[in-house]
This record gives sequence, C-alpha cells and structure tokens, in this order.
Amino acid sequence: MADTVYVPRLRTQYDDAIRAGLTEQFGYKNPMQVPKLDKIVLNMGVGEATGDTKKVRNAADELQKIAGQKPVITHARKSIAGFKVREDMPLGVKVTLRKARMYEFLDRLVNVALPRVRDFRGLNPNSFDGRGNYALGIKEHIIFPEISYDQIEQVWGMDVIICTTAKSDDEARALLKAFNFPFRQ
Repeated sequence: MADTVYVPRLRTQYDDAIRAGLTEQFGYKNPMQVPKLDKIVLNMGVGEATGDTKKVRNAADELQKIAGQKPVITHARKSIAGFKVREDMPLGVKVTLRKARMYEFLDRLVNVALPRVRDFRGLNPNSFDGRGNYALGIKEHIIFPEISYDQIEQVWGMDVIICTTAKSDDEARALLKAFNFPFRQ
C-alpha cells in the first residue's frame, strides 16, 4: 500500500488552473518564472506586555491555535524609556507558515475568517510593497474559528504578510486574485 500524501485544496487549484492562467496572462517562457506563494508570516504585537509578560504567553497560545504551528516570542532589541521597554523584554509573537500549512491558512483566511469581519468591504489592493509581497492587518483575532470568544482574556490585532516569488506588484495581485482574494474595486 502506497503512502498517500495530503495536498491542500488551494495547492491543487494552483497546479491545475492558476499556473496556466498566469502563464497565459504574462507570457512566461519558463515554468519557473510563474509566481507562487513563498511563505505567510503572522505577527502579533503585544504592547501591553510591558506591564505583564503573561500576556505574551497567552498571545502565543492563541496564535498557535490559529496557525497550527508553535510561534516564536519576539524580544525588544533595545531599551526605550518612553515606552517602558527594556532590552530583551518579550513584546510579541510571530510564526512563519510554509508549504501545506501555508495553503491551509490561506484557505481559512479567505473563505472563513475575512467574511466574519464586521463591515468588511474588501482588502486594500494597494498594500503591496513593490516586490510582490502583500501585508494586511486584522483588528480582532477572534475572526478565526479556532478561537473561542468565551475563553479569551483579550482581543489582539495581528499582521498577515503574504510573501510571493512575483517580481512586480501586478504579478502578485494577479496571483492573489486567482486565489479569490477579496480586493476592493
């Protein structure tokens, strides 16, 4: 009996349809030129951690539920007296998703979490960095179904950075539109 390898739905969609569509749209000669998703970085800054470092651990637990992967606690690089921050103080958590987990997260983000945002009118189509990477901010992490509203102590915002291999913003925009990203018109 052969081992069956699990392939996420969006990865199959990329291999079957999206890659061919992008090749036709931009006229790539080499299949390696076709942009693809590289990684997704999730970041939660916990500014209240200056008073209570336990909040960073709570944020790490919540981010682990969302990402399905253990996050890394980020520390301050230098002291800033005005913000009551000392060097090496834990200030946030981040996690980098690749391969299958990345596609699974993207699927949940687009099809489950973003439709649950209040007064959602679409994502800003101009949030690209000039090199094919897209960043979006989420005000409440409770939009993810893994988080139970009754069991959380505090609502945090988070950043989602989607890194692609695209050379330009237009290529990256076409790639994300093919993944059904809800961009504003």
